[in-house]
Amino acid sequence: MRTIRTKLYQFDELSKEAQQTAISKNYDINVDFDWWSFIYDDAKNIGLSISTFDIDRGDYCKGEFVDDAMECARLIIAEHGETCETYKTAKNYISDYGKLVYKYSDGIKSNYVAEGNEHAFDQEADELDAEFLKSILEDYRIILSKEYAFLTSDEAIAETIRSNEYEFTIDGKQF
Repeated sequence: MRTIRTKLYQFDELSKEAQQTAISKNYDINVDFDWWSFIYDDAKNIGLSISTFDIDRGDYCKGEFVDDAMECARLIIAEHGETCETYKTAKNYISDYGKLVYKYSDGIKSNYVAEGNEHAFDQEADELDAEFLKSILEDYRIILSKEYAFLTSDEAIAETIRSNEYEFTIDGKQF
């Protein structure tokens, strides 16, 4: 029988080179689960159902409104901060929608579409809704992409290693 003794180190006790080895060996530690689920949940909270996305070569995000475009925009305004791109996108949609209603009003009741203008209004409103959906999905694609980039960054990986108190050999191999 033989006994082998190995000295183990915390991440911060390793040399810079060994730390880099530890990071590279754990490159997917923060994304080996459904890391996007909280972003999907956030979207659901504002009335958007994301069905699929690709932040690699495909570079897309697909989904649909749970109720309608205006309800989604109102929920974004209520739930997201003014500095969020989703907030800005929703503000622009609401503004454009108001301008569209005004365009098809009788000029007196400017908050209502005038009789006889409904068909033309509906066509333009449908286009506006489709453009809003496209824009808000693009905002979420960017959010997903940024989150993935953060989770796979050296800093985030190192923090996960520290938080979980992983131990390593002197050369940075996890024990």
